[in-house]
Amino acid sequence: MEKLPNNRVEKKFFLVLGATVVLTFISIGNAFPQVHALTSTDSGAVVLLKKHALLKSELTKNTYHRPVVFESQENAGKVSSAVYAILDSPFTTVSTTFRNSYLWCEVLILHLNTKYCHASSETASPARLAVNVGKKTPQQLADTFLLEFSHRVTAETPEYFSIELHANNGPLNTTDYRLHLRAIPLLEGKTFIHLHYSYGYGFAGQLAMQTYLSTLGRGKVGFTKITSNEQSDYVGGMRGAIERNTMRYYLAIEAYLASLQRADMQTPEARFQYWFDATEEYALQLHEIDRSSYLDMKTSEYKRQKSTSLNLR
Repeated sequence: MEKLPNNRVEKKFFLVLGATVVLTFISIGNAFPQVHALTSTDSGAVVLLKKHALLKSELTKNTYHRPVVFESQENAGKVSSAVYAILDSPFTTVSTTFRNSYLWCEVLILHLNTKYCHASSETASPARLAVNVGKKTPQQLADTFLLEFSHRVTAETPEYFSIELHANNGPLNTTDYRLHLRAIPLLEGKTFIHLHYSYGYGFAGQLAMQTYLSTLGRGKVGFTKITSNEQSDYVGGMRGAIERNTMRYYLAIEAYLASLQRADMQTPEARFQYWFDATEEYALQLHEIDRSSYLDMKTSEYKRQKSTSLNLR
């Protein structure tokens, strides 16, 4: 069994993180040796490494038929969901891709509700994304809601990457939208990621969301199973809604990265097909429209995205 280089780890981590972190890191390395030995002093990488070790069995065997684990919660005024997953892409590819605000638009447009995405100049600090969201059917941009995201790389080392998208306001009186992606490298050219999605809502936002969930969103469920009175069912409501969208964003990331590695996916149309097929694996939660309707809509929206430039406020 491969051993972690303990002397090097202790030397680099002891002064910065303390003896407790060193012992934790060595323990994890021995239990789960396929992870690279960290050379960064960033505690975020250590936390993500520890999470990877804790989720080993769930990532290997679960109901999703891919190395994915879900978490979600709803507190007063805020709902959030997270995906932990192993990507079949090298860490350098993941970090290089998602540090680029322009490439985020190539990913986000795959989502059903994304109608348009435009990135500001890379020289802007922070970079910004104008993302129009709307219905799951074709729409004019004037009838959609504009989310204005800041795009910040919050950490970038050879062993750890963190990026956050943040928008102050969203549709239905929601606020404080955050899409946070963290990543560490694994052996065999793979990457472990944590994708966290959250937003807040006040009283008016809660009423608007409840109206949606009792009409267009009625009967829709998420991915987490809950047990009540000895009966098991999937979570619904706002937790179900954010879980569905977190999975859609994750599958968009997966689809785009797959297109970088496969010769048969070098077109937007191929990415659209990949994303649709992937979502249909979870039809109970994610099915909304048929394949031809989705492909026609996204082909049109992608052309509009490439030919239209909206000014960021």
